[in-house]
Amino acid sequence: MDGTCVVVGGLVRNYLVSLLVLSQLTGCSSALPPADKQRGPSIVSLNPCSDAILAEVAKPDQLLAISHYSHDPRASSMDPATARRFATTSGAAEEVFALKPDVVVASSFLPGATRRAFERLGIRVVTLNIAHDLAESEAQVRQLAALAGRQAQGEALVARIESALDKARPEPGSAPVDALVWQQGGLIAGPGSLIADLLTRTGFSSHAAARGLGQGAYLPLEQVLADPPDVVLAAGGERALAHPALKGLKATRYERLDPSLLFCGGPTIVRAVGRLAEVRAGLGAPALTGPARADVGRLGRPPLVLSLSKDTRKGPKT
Repeated sequence: MDGTCVVVGGLVRNYLVSLLVLSQLTGCSSALPPADKQRGPSIVSLNPCSDAILAEVAKPDQLLAISHYSHDPRASSMDPATARRFATTSGAAEEVFALKPDVVVASSFLPGATRRAFERLGIRVVTLNIAHDLAESEAQVRQLAALAGRQAQGEALVARIESALDKARPEPGSAPVDALVWQQGGLIAGPGSLIADLLTRTGFSSHAAARGLGQGAYLPLEQVLADPPDVVLAAGGERALAHPALKGLKATRYERLDPSLLFCGGPTIVRAVGRLAEVRAGLGAPALTGPARADVGRLGRPPLVLSLSKDTRKGPKT
C-alpha cells in the first residue's frame, strides 16, 4: 500500500470493500507488516480443495480461515473434525480484509474485481485451477506447501498419496473392470477428470470414455439400463441414481461413491483410492471385461444413442 490512502467507490458487496471496512481504511495507513519468518505467511483459503491441502501442510496458526464449504458435509472434501479446527469465511471481501492475511488462495473463478481489491490492499492472491489428474494434484500440493514455507510437509503428503495408490493398485495381470461414475443430474465423470485418472490406477476402465462421452456429458437412466457397465458408482442421492432397476441388473454391481471424493486432489486422493480399491476387491473377476465386454455389447445391443431432449432428461416414471 506504500503508505497511501485507499479510496474505493462503486461498492458491490462481493467485490469491493464494505462501508464499514472503508471507514477503518480511509485514513492513510502504513504498509502491511512482513510475514513472520518463523511462522510463514498467514493465509486465508477460499477454495475447498486448497482448504484440505493447507490444513495438512501449513502450520495451524498460518491458516487464518478456510472456505465455509468445508464446514458443510455436503460440499466439503475434508474430515469434519479437521475442518472444525479452523474458522471459516464466506469469501466476502470485508470478512477477508478483517483477518489481515498475507495471502489469499482461491479458485481460478475468483472475480477479477475481488482479486484487484485484495491486491490493492497488499494481499497476495494465488489461484488454483481444477486438477485433472494425479500429476496436477501433486504439483498443487507442492505449490501450496512452498507458499506456506513447509516444503517438507508437502513432500510428506505426496508420499502418503503415492503409498495409498501403491496399496490400491490391482494385482498384475488383472483385467480392468468397466465402471461408470454417475453423478447428480445424470452427469458422468469422463476422460480428463481426476477421478477418471484414479479409476485407471485402481483397476477400472472408463465406461464413458469407451462410448465417446466426455466429462460432464448427460447419460439418462434408460441408456444405462440398455448398455450397463460392470459396476455403477453412484455419486449422489438423486432418485434416478438409486433406481431399483439398477440393482436388478444381474451382471452389474451397484456401489455408492461419496461425491466429495470426485473433485479435489491432495489428501482427498487417499480416501478416494481407498474406496475404489474396496469396491474393486469386492467385485471379483468378471467373466468379460474391457474390450471383450465391449465386443459383446456391439454384437448384442443396439448402439448407444445419447438423448438430450427435455422429456428424456426427466427419466422414466416410477
